[in-house]
Amino acid sequence: MELEVRRFDAPDEAREMALGSFQLLRLGGSTLGRASYAPGWRWSEHVGAALGQTSCQVEHVCLVLSGRNRITMDDGRIVDVGPGDLFTVPPGHDSEVLGDEQYVSLHLMGSGDYAR
Repeated sequence: MELEVRRFDAPDEAREMALGSFQLLRLGGSTLGRASYAPGWRWSEHVGAALGQTSCQVEHVCLVLSGRNRITMDDGRIVDVGPGDLFTVPPGHDSEVLGDEQYVSLHLMGSGDYAR
C-alpha cells in the first residue's frame, strides 16, 4: 500500500440526484463516500423512485458531519441522527433530511452500491 492523500473535492466518481450528490473515493483498498443532501431531500423520492424502490437495500456505516437526518426502517422504527453520530443501518430503510440545513455524511461502508 502506498501513502496517499485524497479529497472529496476530486472524487473518483460523482453520483448526482435531485437535491443531492454522492462522491466516491477509492483509497487504501476501500470505497468511501460523501453524501450531501439539501433540505427536502428524501431517499425514496430522490433516489429510490428512479430505481423503482421504496426503501434503500444497501447496508451503511456512516458518520454525520452536519445537518440532521431521519432514518425510517421498513418495520416502522425511526431514528434521528445529527453531527458527530456514527451509525450503522441495515437494508430496508428510507432516509430524509430534517430542518433547513444541508445534511452531509461520510459513508464508511456501502458506498460502492449506493444510488446506482
